[in-house]
Amino acid sequence: MAVYLFATLDTKGPEAEYLRDALRAMGVQVVVVDTGCIGSPSFSGDVSRNELFVRAGTSLAAMVEKNDRGSAVTKAAEGAVVIVREALSRGNLDGVIALGGSAGSTIGTAAMRALPIGVPKVMVSTLASGQTRQFVGDKDIFMLNSIVDIAGINRVSRKILSQAAAAMAGLVKLRPAETQTSDRPIVVASMFGVTTPCVLRAREVLEKEGYEVLVFHATGNGGRAMESLVRDGLVAGVLDITTTELADELVGGELSAGPERLTAAAACGVPQVVSVGAVDMVNFGPRENVPAKFEGRKFHVHNAVVTLMRTTPEENAKLGTEIAQKVSASKGPATILLPLLGVSAIDREGGAFCDTAAREALFQGIREHHGSTKLTEMNHHINDPEFAEAAAHELLELMRSVAVKKATASTVA
Repeated sequence: MAVYLFATLDTKGPEAEYLRDALRAMGVQVVVVDTGCIGSPSFSGDVSRNELFVRAGTSLAAMVEKNDRGSAVTKAAEGAVVIVREALSRGNLDGVIALGGSAGSTIGTAAMRALPIGVPKVMVSTLASGQTRQFVGDKDIFMLNSIVDIAGINRVSRKILSQAAAAMAGLVKLRPAETQTSDRPIVVASMFGVTTPCVLRAREVLEKEGYEVLVFHATGNGGRAMESLVRDGLVAGVLDITTTELADELVGGELSAGPERLTAAAACGVPQVVSVGAVDMVNFGPRENVPAKFEGRKFHVHNAVVTLMRTTPEENAKLGTEIAQKVSASKGPATILLPLLGVSAIDREGGAFCDTAAREALFQGIREHHGSTKLTEMNHHINDPEFAEAAAHELLELMRSVAVKKATASTVA
């Protein structure tokens, strides 16, 4: 077993060598992968750059001849993915660590994102103090800020690289033993701060019935992670209470989960109960950073770093249509559940985002496009216990119907 260390040995060679030696001193076996292309490496990696590019379907000579840095980084990332997947399949991978700037972070985290949750992943990056979403994605990647540029061994970089080595050694050597506490089937649920009471109450109901409920924060990455888990076939049911990420995708907010949000359960035939939690809002950072094109809209400053913008009736009509069409494409049982008295903690009578016209446009869009999908409307607010309990019990019924069908099919066979 070994930790795979990815670095461009032509530009980050001394730093990679220092990190390798620090890991070895802590008793960790290391395989160094050279991800460089043009310059000469300061030392030889265990996996050469030519081997890396061959894994990506090309060669070092071809990349040198092309002389395009962007293309080289892309191919190096592809090769890195293949290398770690092969090592994992052989049972020869303890973890992955990498260091670098934009190129090194792109290559290293591509390899990390290709691995399952639980495999140790540490990225020492000059970009770790900024927006890291493109690097972390929906995986458990530790991003360590390099503080100074990765350009030589000095009093700062020495401390940071030593910390990175210690972190990886700890993750590998002190990994907790796998314990199987239950064989409970998994339900995934989407939640936001403004829908928390609903999801927590629904979780109580589901857990009482023997399900393990994994709650995902609907911040873009959370929605992606939830959808990924569904596509991996690990989920018995989906309680998609909080579909707010669709609003960010439509309008241009900062917490979009992409256009594929709300498609995994439908495509995989997983039972799902879907609602419209927090689609009254689009998410931005500090108020002063909201794009100028949105001036004149209704805003609610949630805190110093989060500004919410109310969705309009026109946007809500589009969101309702999108939700209905995506859910109606389900291969498995699905229900859309509407809270007629408000879709978030601030969309209720007297709330900052109370807008009956926008809410009605949302509901009407769903009514007109849900097709044969079951639609239930409740004269409750989304955070009312009655609504939460109804959502949980509806999902329980859908999952039971699937279980009955499977049992019947098995008996007939």
